[in-house]
Amino acid sequence: MRAARLIKMVLLLQSRPSMTAAELARELEVSERTVTRDAQALSEAGVPVYADRGRAGGYRLIGGYRTRLTGLGRSEAEALFLSGVPGALREMGLEDAASAARLKVSAALMPSLRDASRTASQRFHLDAPSWFKEPKTPELLPAVADAVWDDRRIVARYRRGEGEVERELEPYGLVLKAGVWYLCARVAGHGAHRVYRIDRFTAVDPGDERFERDEEFDLPGFWEERAEQFARSLLRAEVVVRVSPGGVRRLPYTVDPQSAREALETAGSPDGDGWVTLTLPVESEEVAHSQLASLGPEVEVLEPPELRERFAADALRLAALYRG
Repeated sequence: MRAARLIKMVLLLQSRPSMTAAELARELEVSERTVTRDAQALSEAGVPVYADRGRAGGYRLIGGYRTRLTGLGRSEAEALFLSGVPGALREMGLEDAASAARLKVSAALMPSLRDASRTASQRFHLDAPSWFKEPKTPELLPAVADAVWDDRRIVARYRRGEGEVERELEPYGLVLKAGVWYLCARVAGHGAHRVYRIDRFTAVDPGDERFERDEEFDLPGFWEERAEQFARSLLRAEVVVRVSPGGVRRLPYTVDPQSAREALETAGSPDGDGWVTLTLPVESEEVAHSQLASLGPEVEVLEPPELRERFAADALRLAALYRG
């Protein structure tokens, strides 16, 4: 336990110029006193850990000290080779760099672990695009990716509605969602971050001017929040339905899962036959008709009246088709 913590401490200090005792304690999930004892133990073992005193002080490695990755276990080494997304790296123009990095890591591993890349790739594979869609790599993705890596501003033209708009952007990060690439960026001179689809860019001019990145920006957290807001923004209408026990089980797979769960949590008690009446947020009456139709006789639409009449007409047409 302590040996693993000491290795992690060395790797943390190796990856940063210096770290305070509080930062190390937070990363290692121990007390600051334990950090002090661990630093002393590393120093006694020959690892050149130096403590700077004062308000701006902290711990750092001196003399260009580097450690090899010989402390990796098999599961850690295999997980390391699973961390890349080959298709995404290829589309961003980083396939050669990723291949070189994997070779260097393999060379640094103990001989008994050098098959980790092969054993991991034989057992797990990530296929990001959704079914029945031919993924198409945006032509301008490599240029945008380069700007993201270098913190360089870009002047981008993109399609919006029937026309095109030009903006100077500070590109913070890229997200691959169901085979579609998105750029999370901030308009130069503005504080709010926005999301842009890369395949709507018609021109990208990466300049030489770099921007100062907001170190507090959290790409995964930002994307999760924005994706939830986007999904919610689509649900502009409501329908009132009765759902059978079988329909309740299928409902989260038919409509927006989060909306289905929230509607079921706030619904009243089932009636004598086990049917539940609930109010369900939907994108539109048209979308609700398409989604709820897949539940067949396991759902009854109560409101709005127009949608109920539509399902009643569907039922009559089905009955006519199957009569006799």
